[in-house]
Amino acid sequence: MEILLEILKLTIPGLLTFVAAWLVLKTYMENQQQLEQLKISRDLQQASLPMKMQAYERLSLFCERIALPGLLLRTRREGMSAKALRAALMLSVQQEYEHNITQQVYVSAQLWEIIKIARDESVNIISLVAEKAGPEATGQQLAAMIFKVLEQQESLAVDKALLAIKKEAASKF
Repeated sequence: MEILLEILKLTIPGLLTFVAAWLVLKTYMENQQQLEQLKISRDLQQASLPMKMQAYERLSLFCERIALPGLLLRTRREGMSAKALRAALMLSVQQEYEHNITQQVYVSAQLWEIIKIARDESVNIISLVAEKAGPEATGQQLAAMIFKVLEQQESLAVDKALLAIKKEAASKF
């Protein structure tokens, strides 16, 4: 019986020391792993920030390019029919959208929806005004009608999209 008692006297402190050391090492390793994950996360965030800022810049440019006043000035040519102007405007908006579609990866889903609404509004205004103008209208008449519709609008989706881009970009700092 004394031998068993002596074995227990030696074994129990050894086991307690082992468990304590194991718990300390486990906690230390978990903390080190968390620190490493935080470092990786921070590095990824720093690497992606320039790309996100570039996406905000490109989407701002997209909004400016699909804003109808500027789009009309860039697209309309002397002697164009309303039908040709409508097609050129629609093509320009679609090409701009396709050129910038990958930027959705870098912005929030909510902002991307606002961008799509701005694009849709430009397309809808072009289509509705072109239908009202009729097939015999000139490009100059269509442009004048579009400008008139824009003057009547209190706020445009493109302006709201630009504001949303600025807000989201500012929140990244």
